Amino acid sequence: QVQFVELGGGLVQPGGSLRLTCVASGFTFESYNMTWYRRTPTKGREFVARIFIDRRTSVVDSMKDRVTISRDNAKNTVYLDMNSLKPEDTAVYFCQGDGFSVWGLGTRVTVSS
Repeated sequence: QVQFVELGGGLVQPGGSLRLTCVASGFTFESYNMTWYRRTPTKGREFVARIFIDRRTSVVDSMKDRVTISRDNAKNTVYLDMNSLKPEDTAVYFCQGDGFSVWGLGTRVTVSS
């Protein structure tokens, strides 16, 4: 059974940092590109970053200098390191293996003073 569990969200002040973790199971992790998305009530779901099976990465322009995506295939885990967080980064963050339709519960990030 394919499953994604997102961890690491919370309340952080503007300019702060967070590391989000996604633990995947139920499929051959190293054979799939992994993507982080975020969702807000006003903008809906947005692409944040993707890491390919060859470890190339792609990050949305609005976060390009503030986000790093990485993966640990031995742990079936993908990470999203975010810094210089802004209030507009407030969202629920989700990860997914490309091609799957299953979603986890996400992890909420709130950037506020």
